[in-house]
Amino acid sequence: MTQIIKTRKERINLTIEQKLDYAKLMVHENYTNKKIMAISGAGLSAVTRWKKQYLAEISGNTPEYGKAMTLEQQEIQSLKKQLWRSQRDNEILKKATALFAVGNQNTL
Repeated sequence: MTQIIKTRKERINLTIEQKLDYAKLMVHENYTNKKIMAISGAGLSAVTRWKKQYLAEISGNTPEYGKAMTLEQQEIQSLKKQLWRSQRDNEILKKATALFAVGNQNTL
């Protein structure tokens, strides 16, 4: 009896720009998933995910996790991150101010 040993496909690392280019080919140039898989070396799930993410982003949806593909959505992600940091910093300052206020009342 012959035993078949399956090996894992080697992981490829593509840039966001490359993924965006492949997604655009699928959406705008009607490339099939199989064709993109052959060109990129990526698997079916990755290729499907790129297309789905690109379609969501051009519809105005910013991904909650992972990096955005389109420049517009990348800018939105960056601004959301800046806002989150500012809000966090404000909360820290509020707590510090409250501690100093309590400390000053005790010294009077």
